[in-house]
Amino acid sequence: MKLFTTLLVPLFIQAVSAHYIWTTLVTSTTSTSAAVRMPVNNSPVQDVTSKDITCNANPGVATQTVSVAAGSTVGFVLDNTLYHQGPAAIYLGKAPSTAAAWDGSGANWFKIAEWGATFNPFGFTDFNLNALNTTIPASVPAGEYLLRIEQVGLHVAGAPQWYISCAQIAITGGGSANPTKVSIPGYVAANDEPRINGHPSLTVNIYYPTPTAYKVPGPAVFRG
Repeated sequence: MKLFTTLLVPLFIQAVSAHYIWTTLVTSTTSTSAAVRMPVNNSPVQDVTSKDITCNANPGVATQTVSVAAGSTVGFVLDNTLYHQGPAAIYLGKAPSTAAAWDGSGANWFKIAEWGATFNPFGFTDFNLNALNTTIPASVPAGEYLLRIEQVGLHVAGAPQWYISCAQIAITGGGSANPTKVSIPGYVAANDEPRINGHPSLTVNIYYPTPTAYKVPGPAVFRG
């Protein structure tokens, strides 16, 4: 029994260390953690119907809202590397008033970037990265937003794990685009429907049979 326990301890430590947190907002002019609603720990969200899927479970209060010009770079830095294979995406959510006052509820969200799969061999383009960046579409209207990142670990078949953070930003410049918006939760279904050519996005077994097609969960990317 002592030997069994000894063997379990490093396995447990390894499993915990393979989790991660998006800790830092990066823009073309700054890098800060003060604008991030920091998750309380690195445990993933596993219920896609829960309010925790919006900005994680009981995240901390951000003390900053960062100004970002439409058409410029934004992204997040991780406290680790993306050990778990799975897709990622970045969303913008238009705050009804200020970003600091908004809890993320309502159909105010649209996707501005995603990282999907490659084939031969099969894998995900974000695997082993420690930062993900994109460009805010130049046509997005000015105002305060939550910038939300998610990476979905698919290493346990049928039990997806979401690693999520939200940051507070104020977009300047911009245009008058009106992208189709979704609610989070509500942007993907727990039963993984609809499927693309019969292939699931969340409940997929990424090991066997090897996927030959894959669609990142959620709506299409708005590119302006």
